[in-house]
Amino acid sequence: MKSSITLKNVRVYAYHGCLHEEAQIGSWYQVDMTVWADLSQSIESDKLQDTIDYVRLNRIIEEQMAIRSALLEHVAGRILQAVKTEFQNIISLEIEVAKINPPTGGDLEQVSVKIIS
Repeated sequence: MKSSITLKNVRVYAYHGCLHEEAQIGSWYQVDMTVWADLSQSIESDKLQDTIDYVRLNRIIEEQMAIRSALLEHVAGRILQAVKTEFQNIISLEIEVAKINPPTGGDLEQVSVKIIS
């Protein structure tokens, strides 16, 4: 049975970006993640150890977002790898990392990178 767990609108303040100012000032980021796995065992057992713990998924996002990267692609890839390393039973994973109000010189709400694996 293929099921999913989704974390939506995880807000994190971080210091990613290519500009020197972004490393100093930081900005808000939004992370969305969906993991697909066979959750039939936890559906039957009602036990946390039989599922993919969304609290741990959230911590992985926070831990990886705390490590500065120049590119959103890099931080999204790190999150993806950390999740896949911790939870080998994941069938598929989608992650989107968005920088809120990026310094583009224009009126832009956000820019994001999405990786589907």
